[in-house]
Amino acid sequence: MNASWRTTIAGIAAIVAAICGVVSALVDNNPATNPDWATTIAAITAGLGLISARDNGVTSEDAGAK
Repeated sequence: MNASWRTTIAGIAAIVAAICGVVSALVDNNPATNPDWATTIAAITAGLGLISARDNGVTSEDAGAK
């Protein structure tokens, strides 16, 4: 894990929540329930952005940027 552990955990949580929502909609026996793919893609994209982001309390040297 990188030095920005707070945002990395938030990103992983966003991705896991999106995947759980899709799996829940797919295994539901209700044929009217379909996964919301736009929301899923947005949540996964946000999660990837959070994983690559740097915490405010982490210096550039700690993050390896300099």
